[in-house]
Amino acid sequence: MSAARRPLLTATAAGTLLCALWFVPSANASDGAAGAGTGSSRPAAPGGDRLAETGGPDTTAYVLGGTGFLGVGAGFVALAMRRHGRAS
Repeated sequence: MSAARRPLLTATAAGTLLCALWFVPSANASDGAAGAGTGSSRPAAPGGDRLAETGGPDTTAYVLGGTGFLGVGAGFVALAMRRHGRAS
């Protein structure tokens, strides 16, 4: 692959990723019931949308996933910097 096409391939991959992330639902989505209370008598949603003791949604999976992706990204940056040092 020619070096002139690498930036185009990188930009295409980044644009595709951003477009895919556009469709990821936000963490503050509601069940559509306006004015519904958040008391303990509220039934759990079919998707497992249970409220934590603080009254907010359980974001543990988001935090762990984000931390994992951040670690993988940092590893890629370190690898790229290491390869760049070898090439010069």
